[in-house]
Amino acid sequence: MVYKRFSFGVGLRIIGIILNIYLALWLYYSQELWLAPAILGLIAVIQIGEMIYYVNAINHKLARFLDSIRYADFSSSFTSDSKMGNSFREVNTSFNEVMEVFKQTRAEKEEQMLFLQVIIQHINTGIISFNSAGKIGVINNAAKHLLQIPQFRDITDLGKLSPKLLEDVMEMKPGQRLSKKVNPSLHLIIQSTSLKMGGQSWTLLSLQNINAELQSNELEAWQNLTKVLRHEIMNSITPISSLVESLRTILDEDSYVQQEGFLIKRDGFMDMQEGLDTIANRSRGLVNFVNAYRDYTNIPAPKKVTMPVCQLFENVLNLMKEDLKSAEVKIETKIHPSDLTIHCDPDQITMILINLVKNASESLQNQADRMIWLSSIGQGDLGLMIQVEDSGPGIIPEALERIFVPFYSTKKTGSGIGLAISRQIMNLHKGSLEVTSIPNERTVFTMNFR
Repeated sequence: MVYKRFSFGVGLRIIGIILNIYLALWLYYSQELWLAPAILGLIAVIQIGEMIYYVNAINHKLARFLDSIRYADFSSSFTSDSKMGNSFREVNTSFNEVMEVFKQTRAEKEEQMLFLQVIIQHINTGIISFNSAGKIGVINNAAKHLLQIPQFRDITDLGKLSPKLLEDVMEMKPGQRLSKKVNPSLHLIIQSTSLKMGGQSWTLLSLQNINAELQSNELEAWQNLTKVLRHEIMNSITPISSLVESLRTILDEDSYVQQEGFLIKRDGFMDMQEGLDTIANRSRGLVNFVNAYRDYTNIPAPKKVTMPVCQLFENVLNLMKEDLKSAEVKIETKIHPSDLTIHCDPDQITMILINLVKNASESLQNQADRMIWLSSIGQGDLGLMIQVEDSGPGIIPEALERIFVPFYSTKKTGSGIGLAISRQIMNLHKGSLEVTSIPNERTVFTMNFR
């Protein structure tokens, strides 16, 4: 409607200008008049100027409207009854309505931003964001309380707390998780995320102090370890103590003094011999237990090298070849991509894989289909994972929660430290060892490397 009115107004003005010019020319050439054509020419010039103003006025309004949007200045208003005439009243009204919508949208976004800021400031997890230049964008109260760094304006200020912490944070990749003990009262779990905002690259860090949880877990671990040690030692010491008392009774009752010295009856001698053998066996079992505990607590730091995963698998298969053949177990390998490499201690990771493959093989002894799947999949920036899967009887849920506990075993002849040592080695590699199992269907052990 406005466009039609605008076109009609422009057309009417053009017709008026043409008529004035035509009439002025006619009067000049046909009637040979001078004054009337001059007046008509002046009127035509005025008409042209008025038409230019009429056309440009809407452009000026549009320019002012667009500048208001560009600079987020929504305080401008457009008068409904401006000098442009009634034909542009709808335009002015539309401009005002659009400006009001923008103003409401901006207010809603500001409210949302304020709400998010309040949430960020009230959560217990520390939040820090910084750009590629290291400038801090957002830091909440939890982060300030954890780090206790005054005037924290640049990420390099993190070096005031711990230079090593700063170095580790700057080397973190997006999605990576870092565990760092800064001091006796501060053990941080840090997770990194990257994002782009305002044309800049930003890094977002979340920080949690798990020192209290670690102390609680440590206390629980010591309590569990004490129970295990007490159980194992009591199982060995109690029969030894009882046998020693029995042997003492045998000596008192079945021995007697002769001129040549002490003599003992045959039955007593046999009882003593059997008792001493039992003491020796129990003592040997106690020594084996202590040695197993020593192996669990003295794992050396990994010596990492980069090697193809296919070579790692080949080493495991060569070492397990005879055992798998005698157990009539087949193993199938899969690596994606085929040229996948791993940064690890080959000896330690080979030991884990041998332990997992051996456990899987033993679980298949009563199965008709004896197949193990050994696979590795690359996950880009998230690292890679290695899986050992079998279709054995699986692990019951009650045991699933305890199989990584030191000295716990579901096998009668097991020491109970194989999986515990395997998980500890993975922790030293800054990775993890997890298990999922569906009884009578499948069991999967997953090694995650980051």
